[in-house]
Amino acid sequence: MALKEINVPPPEHVRVLDGQGWIGLLNCMGTETTIVNAARVSFGKMREEMDERDVVLLKYMLENQHTSPLEHVGFTFIVHCPLFVRGQWHRHRTWSYNEISRRYTEINLEFYTPPTLREQAETNRQASVDPVSVDQNTGLADIREHNERSLALYHKLLADGVCREQARGVLPQNMMTTFWATVDLHNLIGFLALRDSEHAQWEIQQYARAIKQLVAPHFPTLKEILEWDD
Repeated sequence: MALKEINVPPPEHVRVLDGQGWIGLLNCMGTETTIVNAARVSFGKMREEMDERDVVLLKYMLENQHTSPLEHVGFTFIVHCPLFVRGQWHRHRTWSYNEISRRYTEINLEFYTPPTLREQAETNRQASVDPVSVDQNTGLADIREHNERSLALYHKLLADGVCREQARGVLPQNMMTTFWATVDLHNLIGFLALRDSEHAQWEIQQYARAIKQLVAPHFPTLKEILEWDD
């Protein structure tokens, strides 16, 4: 059976960053019933479907940080994002990751161009505000030109016989990468609290909100309790 390229979103996915990035849900292990049944293991009981008492129990666990039953539910996502978003994501070490390697392939090279150039916040070194007071079209054109020059140099190095593991060093931080990311529900909720926040960088906020869109249909009660917006 032929291998498939991974730089194609799966059927269950959400596009972000003006369509330049995307995230897909590859696997979901467990349901809301899994959570409440895990909580009941100490009583030696379980049920097949959720009822109103289970909704109350799930709400109680979330409000009181009884999180271990959430760890019996897991997700695997495939993420297509800029390298700098990947770097922020990998700070969450409770996830498991596997990523495309430019040591092994030079195909499907893409680069992210932001929709708007943002100004550095004066009081927060980590934050930005919209927009910066320069000509947006000129600034974005400069970024695209830099991407093209970097890619041309990369291909020249390869044509000259330079190995991929060294040639890739000239590619910029806004190069797109693709990786698998697996996490349990407890740690996913923690990730979303941090990354779907006004304190997070705009780009990673878009991925956090997309995750909520992907997970919510599978966990509608959880969505309501946590007040995830549509």
